This record gives sequence, C-alpha cells and structure tokens, in this order.
Amino acid sequence: MTSLDLDPAFALHRGGKLEVRSTVPVRDAGDLSLAYTPGVARVCTAIADNPDLVNDYTWVSNVVAVVSDGTAVLGLGDIGPAAAMPVMEGKALLFKQFAGVDAVPVCIDCTDVDAIVETVVRLAPSFGGVNLEDISAPRCFEVEDRLRALLDIPVFHDDQHGTAIVVLAALRNAARLTGRSLGDLRAVVAGAGASGVAVSRILLNAGIGDIAVADSKGIIHTGRDDLNQVKWALARDTNKAGLTGSTEGALAGADVFVGLSGSTISERAVAGMARDAIVFALSNPTPEVEPSVAARYARVVATGRSDHPNQINNVLAFPGVFRGALDVRARTITENMKVAAAEALAAVVGDDLSENYVIPSPFDARVAPAVIAAVARQAREDGVARK
Repeated sequence: MTSLDLDPAFALHRGGKLEVRSTVPVRDAGDLSLAYTPGVARVCTAIADNPDLVNDYTWVSNVVAVVSDGTAVLGLGDIGPAAAMPVMEGKALLFKQFAGVDAVPVCIDCTDVDAIVETVVRLAPSFGGVNLEDISAPRCFEVEDRLRALLDIPVFHDDQHGTAIVVLAALRNAARLTGRSLGDLRAVVAGAGASGVAVSRILLNAGIGDIAVADSKGIIHTGRDDLNQVKWALARDTNKAGLTGSTEGALAGADVFVGLSGSTISERAVAGMARDAIVFALSNPTPEVEPSVAARYARVVATGRSDHPNQINNVLAFPGVFRGALDVRARTITENMKVAAAEALAAVVGDDLSENYVIPSPFDARVAPAVIAAVARQAREDGVARK
C-alpha cells in the first residue's frame, strides 16, 4: 500500500477494475483437448468455411471494444492513452454491470484520423461492436462516420449519442410535465462539440420546434464565415428564427437551455426565459448555472451530477443500446434506434413524472430491459438486424 491508497478512489482502482474469467472448466486432459488442441481445430475449420459461425462459437457476438485516443477525457482534456485507461475500464465495467455486455478497453497511441480508423478496422474482427470514447472534436465526427461506412458492426460514439439519447428522453418528459410537445419548444444549445452537435441532431430528428446552437463565438448561423464543415451543416439545419449574437441573447423567451460547453450563463439570462422553462445545465463538475439559482425561474432543472435531481447520465443509454444491437446482430445503429431508446427511457418514468423526476435512476432495474427491447425491435424494423 502507498500513500495514494489512503484515497478511496485509488484504493478501488488498484490493480484495475477488470479481469478475464473462463466460461468453461478445464479439469482434466479431456477438457483441455476440447477447449484447446485438438478439439479447437474443428471449430476453427468450421468458422473458416462459414465465417458467420464466429458469432456462435466465440465471444465476438457479446463483446465491445471501448476505443479512445485519450484526447478528450471527461473534463480533463488531452491526457493521453495511458491516463485514459481508468475511464475506459470504468466504461467496460458499466457495460457488464448494467447490460451483461463484455467490453475491452482499447487505448490507442495515435491521434491521426487515418491511423485511428485503420487501427480500429484491423482490430474489428475480434469484436461485435465498437464504442468510441473521449476522442476530441471535430476529429470524432470523421472517425465515427468512416468506421460506420467501413464496418458491418455497430459503431457508436457515446460522448455524442449516449448524451443525446438521455437528453431527448428527459426533454420529452419535461415537455409532457409542462403540457407541451417537442414541437412547441424553442431550444438553445450551448456547445458545438461532440455532445452539442449530437444533441442538436437528435432533437431535430425528434421534431423540436426550433433550436439555436452556440459555440465559443456565439450563435451558429449561415452568415458566419468561420465555421467548419460540421458547424456549417448545423447552421443550415437549425436556427429558423435567424438568431445571431450571444447565447444569453438567444435565451430571451426561449423554452429550453441545454448546456454542454463548460461556459456559464447568468441568473438574469435564465430569468428572461419563457414561462415553465427547462434548464439542462450539464457541464461537469460545474454546471453552466447553479441548479438552485436556475430553479428560481425554471420549471425543470437537470444536471450531469449525481448530487442533484434529474441526472443526465449516459449509463442510462449505452449499455442497453449495445445489448439490443448485439442481441439481433445489427449491422449498425440507426438514428431511429437512438430515438427508440430515448422513447423507451422516457416511458420508464410513467405516471411518477414530476419536476424532480423526468429521467429514471441508472439503478432502476426497468431501464436496461426497456432500452434493449426498443433498440432490438427498431433494428428489425429498420432492416439492419441479422437475427
């Protein structure tokens, strides 16, 4: 034991949080001859003749690679692949704990998009899915798009889509609580990184009334000449009201604020939002506005923290999304599958809906089964399931 082990976080992490366990016994020479040579050769030959059998006779169909280059880890930033490993181990732990999915942390020592894509493609035959994690924007968008095009297994960047699914679920319930639909709402999203773009996209897909997105230079609109390709596409598809200027200016009369930027907004800006406003201040560890302050004016307040009500936590989504996709051997994860996951997650709340309960707890035993069933069903409806 070292002095670091006096900290309970270090004590818990000593030796890592994962191990590999066998699923079959090797008690004698007979077991050994089946688990390894010569018996294993018959299985290898069968797979060589029919590659699809790898899903039945290896662990591939139930294992996900959790891949990161360590460039955007939590709120810590670019800390590299070694320092990212505790987070990737934690992700794998949650996959197993909440949905029975085996996951392997894969921290890679390269940051070039071509190199990342090539590395993951070469590793892919060992896995049934790829969860991209903590890769900085805008590279993360290209990495995911290219891998989705090259691979016939689910590829899912959780920083984008896990956050988006949970936000959509919570916002559906917040709208229902206030007697509105998504189509009635005007939203402002602060942040045009991985999560901000994905949240904006899923809200558009789900039918939000209008949405304006802000980056560090203000509201994104087609009149700006400093936008990258991802932001330009977002400018084209959002901001029907033609807003310009600051995030706080756009919040005047807005129904919804979603903070994903690490910035701050003033109490005055929240006070100027519409009646029955909805504030999702999701930056960690410091929300864009103190929840107790936001609650003076907003009907519903959510954060990314576990010490406040309505925690927007990705663990509500990604284990069930992958479990559902793996169960039907989906080729990909479609936009409809993400929306289906959000709708199933929102439905868990049911009649218990209140200002402090628009999203269920990660420890609610109903969450994973609901998401799994919805994702599997939608995969079949979308024609991407293979069983």
